[in-house]
Amino acid sequence: MTRILIIEDETPARKKLRRFIEELDSPTEIVSEIGTVQSAIEFLSTNQPDLIFSDIELLDGNAFEIYSQISVNCPIIFTTAYDQFWMNAFEGNGIAYLLKPFSKERFRLAWDKFLLLRNSTSEAQNAIASLTKLIQQNISEKSYKKRFTIKIHQGIYLLETENILFFEAEDGVVFAYDNQGKKHLLTEPTLREIEEQLSPTDFFRINRSELIHKHYIEKIERYNKNTLAIKLKEYKTYLKTSQNQTAAFREWVEK
Repeated sequence: MTRILIIEDETPARKKLRRFIEELDSPTEIVSEIGTVQSAIEFLSTNQPDLIFSDIELLDGNAFEIYSQISVNCPIIFTTAYDQFWMNAFEGNGIAYLLKPFSKERFRLAWDKFLLLRNSTSEAQNAIASLTKLIQQNISEKSYKKRFTIKIHQGIYLLETENILFFEAEDGVVFAYDNQGKKHLLTEPTLREIEEQLSPTDFFRINRSELIHKHYIEKIERYNKNTLAIKLKEYKTYLKTSQNQTAAFREWVEK
């Protein structure tokens, strides 16, 4: 019997994981379904499951806060809509990284990897470690978007990604602010779609509506207990991290 913990704050995602798990041939038991960092810390301080399916962005913070405070001995399969955390995931107990929305086939591949690790010899584990390293290298060599198309009255203008201070979602549309202080309407429909096309080393989503470029960070100040104020070059207004993103932002900006 494999005892499984689900750490996920979205009800549809929890239902999907539960369904996939229940359809497995192997005997399993979902010991708990948790939606917050604090609840996960409390549970894991007295319980050790055999496997964790863990989202990363939770209601009250980043899931890596859990694993920095609690010693977890079991493997973790991370499930997230963002690809910027893959390096953190594999630095710890992570054995797979499922990008939402993931298919049942991708889920089964991650599950098969867990079974192989659990039952394998040291030689097989070394082979899996080498394969994981290769996957990391392939991810790190991913090609990211270099420019965006801006439609203007005179035709089409190309805005280089390296010249963008930050992106902002506003009233159902997305704007890019360039290093000259100009605001451009983009054709991409959502901030998430843009985020998936950019290097997670260079860009970070500090809250629901703003995605900033590390190169243009001029100053970071404390705004309140759980929020930071960020001053970007060539932009007068300070941008603020959400409480959920502050810890992850601190870690990202120091890399």
